[in-house]
Amino acid sequence: MSAIVTLKKGEGRTIKSGGMWIFDNEIDSVTGAFENGDIVMIKDFDGYPMGRGFININSKIRVRLMTRRMEQEVDSEFILGRVRDAWEYRKKTVDTSSCRVIFGEADFLPGLVVDKFSDVLVVESLALGIDRFKLEIIEDLKQLMAEDGIAIRGVYERSDAKVRLNEGMEREKGFLGEPFDTNVPIAENGVKYIVDVKDGQKTGFFLDQKYNRLAIQRLCKDAKVLDCFTHTGSFALNAGIAGAKSVLGVDASQLAVDQATENAALNGLSDRVHFRCEDVFELLPELEHAGEKFDVVILDPPAFTKSRNSIKNAVKGYREINLRAMKLVKNGGYLATCSCSHFMDYEMFTKTIHQAAANVHKRLRQVEYRTQAPDHPILWAADESYYLKFYIFQVVEDR
Repeated sequence: MSAIVTLKKGEGRTIKSGGMWIFDNEIDSVTGAFENGDIVMIKDFDGYPMGRGFININSKIRVRLMTRRMEQEVDSEFILGRVRDAWEYRKKTVDTSSCRVIFGEADFLPGLVVDKFSDVLVVESLALGIDRFKLEIIEDLKQLMAEDGIAIRGVYERSDAKVRLNEGMEREKGFLGEPFDTNVPIAENGVKYIVDVKDGQKTGFFLDQKYNRLAIQRLCKDAKVLDCFTHTGSFALNAGIAGAKSVLGVDASQLAVDQATENAALNGLSDRVHFRCEDVFELLPELEHAGEKFDVVILDPPAFTKSRNSIKNAVKGYREINLRAMKLVKNGGYLATCSCSHFMDYEMFTKTIHQAAANVHKRLRQVEYRTQAPDHPILWAADESYYLKFYIFQVVEDR
């Protein structure tokens, strides 16, 4: 018999609105024996059944929901069903040559991310309960993909994020199975990349911007382009492939710049696409002082805030880079700008960009607003699954 978690009266707002998390301060009692990571039953204060999830007393997210059906056993058949649903969804919605196959709570497998890069899987496990199912889920994925004629040649684990420590877990990184070359070639939107799944950021490559990168291609023909926070050059290379006259990509990581330079050579773009290792906040004023102007400026910064406590500083950072970027855009040119922090919500991000434009007396004409690619589905009521905000604007002089 599972242990029973009973909520306090008036608590459980997240789970009741459709979310997947129960926080430590929402729980009235836990009855019965359990170990961290075990599946427990969840009841409201009056005994109303809420479902089943796994518990971890080390985490402020005390329980992560697995099913709203109290009678549902969370067993191998259940896990296979969830994994199959995730794969079938990707086959319908995205190019699966490289994609995010499992996106945690949004695929009802909380705490787990699995990315597919060509014939390699990269897994990131961030919660103790799901960690117990990690190997089983990987085997299920390999089996399902084999049924579609896809042979996975290797699996690499990138469970090395600091948030694992909040779960009382060690950070882990390495092969799950036989070793293989961790520099993995992929192609996306007609652009070739080498993805470093061992030492690249996160799982090695940011798949969530796939269709946003494609969206900027039509703006870049014959253009002079500046790509800030370029990482391994993805937006810059999409601009180059689209026929940009010249592209400058900037990143603070020398490793990223080296990889971006290699990717440019891989695509035959070394003559037009170049990269510099610089601090973007320092470089943008220098470019402005030098009188530089660009047809297209792209801002794809890392998350400036990973908690609600640092939102004020994040707003300052987003405002600063956006107003600097707007000054560098030619009259009638284009700005692509985004935020990947779910704490910086749509309303706040939009307000911050508006303030930046007002500060530099620019008018913005919205071309389009986008979010993350469909392989990173947004589960309504699970706010953490909606994190990427992406705008394309035409920037014109105040008139």
